[in-house]
Amino acid sequence: MEPIEIGLWVSGFLLVTVVLGMRVAFAAGLAGLIGLVWIFWAKFGYDPARFTKALTIAVKTAGQVPHSKVSSQALSLIPTFILIGYLAYYAGLTKALFEAAKRWLAWVPGGLAVSTVFATAGFAAVSGASVATSAVFARIAIPEMLKIGYDKRFAAGVVAAGGTLASLIPPSAILVIYAIIVEQDVGKLLLAGFIPGAFSALIYGLLIIGMAMTIKGFGPAVTGFTWRERFVSLPPALPILFVVATIILFVYNPFGGDAWGTPTEGGAIGAFVVFLMALYRGMRWAELKDALLETAKLSVMIFTIIWGVLIYVRFLGFAELPTAFSDWITSLTLSPMLILICILLAYAVLGMFMDAIGMLLLTLPVVYPAVMALNGGEYVSAADSTFGMSGPMCAIWFGILVVKMAEFCLITPPIGLNCFVVAGVRDDLTVQDVFKGVTPFFIADGITIALLVAFPSIVLWLPSLA
Repeated sequence: MEPIEIGLWVSGFLLVTVVLGMRVAFAAGLAGLIGLVWIFWAKFGYDPARFTKALTIAVKTAGQVPHSKVSSQALSLIPTFILIGYLAYYAGLTKALFEAAKRWLAWVPGGLAVSTVFATAGFAAVSGASVATSAVFARIAIPEMLKIGYDKRFAAGVVAAGGTLASLIPPSAILVIYAIIVEQDVGKLLLAGFIPGAFSALIYGLLIIGMAMTIKGFGPAVTGFTWRERFVSLPPALPILFVVATIILFVYNPFGGDAWGTPTEGGAIGAFVVFLMALYRGMRWAELKDALLETAKLSVMIFTIIWGVLIYVRFLGFAELPTAFSDWITSLTLSPMLILICILLAYAVLGMFMDAIGMLLLTLPVVYPAVMALNGGEYVSAADSTFGMSGPMCAIWFGILVVKMAEFCLITPPIGLNCFVVAGVRDDLTVQDVFKGVTPFFIADGITIALLVAFPSIVLWLPSLA
């Protein structure tokens, strides 16, 4: 049997195990190990006497993956970014953000929901975890919206959808993972996420305002805040701006010259600043312990997925499946843009059955080379490319599109993780209620993705300056 055939059989086995409920990390690691054994045994002509040798080589090959790949300095960003988010919660920055957003934005139609969206966007700027963002604001924002008459399902939908913004707005763990897998510049990818993330929040806000203006009694405006009350609400939220500015300066120096340091150093300084703020606001040892434990749990989960999937990725290299898929994609007679759109739609379907990080890790080793080939190659110049951008810029553009699709998958049934988190935090909500509440945001996400595809400059302007 040819290596490509083995690759297809093992990939099919992986999909079946995932659909049956096995965790992505274990399913990918098992499939990768089985595939490596099969590949090496096939090279020995399926000689029973050499099966042990094939197994030994496969185990050694798989065993090298966790250390060689995960020891990358760039991956140290992930626990740092997650820690920032949990410390920000215990520092009270979430309540400060929501209060500031409420006093400045609640006067518009559907104002409290709009305030929630922009508060989650602000919190996303210090948290790399969408799940944590949704959990925090389910406790803070939903009770406020219910008090003034919002439908509980829509209130839950606002929080679940707003939480997805943490996937794009730096610091973003998913963007870091994408950069590691496709071997692109982490700093430029983090920069590229700012404008699309803010753009997504704006589209969400406009959708809510439109619904409030057309549906009677949808979400009354909240008025009565004086200008003094509005300005008083800003200082408690200033640490958020400091963390964002620090990360920008350590990725890209807008004043000219070299950046001040690496994204890892910027994230570490941001975590230290938020830690000091949490201490100043009275964080106790028990709360610090909870923040560290939650950070460790989420980091271990992410790294475990990375370990398992990278074993599968090593097998794919031996099976030559990425090259075969890339050749097949470029041989299609359809336009490259239509093929790209079909790939994005496939992510929307796949996200109904897999978590976002696992989905990206499993598919990118095969899909990414195909997209680069559609554009003319990984090192093509903008003048010779299909999509009108150089290879590195195409990698950044495609990364933002894929991560936006991952955001979309966080609220799609039946696996929409943010929806489960919101329902788990609130005793008065079921998962079905939350899924119904997020339905209007599918339209907003569709509009956002279409505009990012049609106007790549929304994504590429900031990284082009670095």
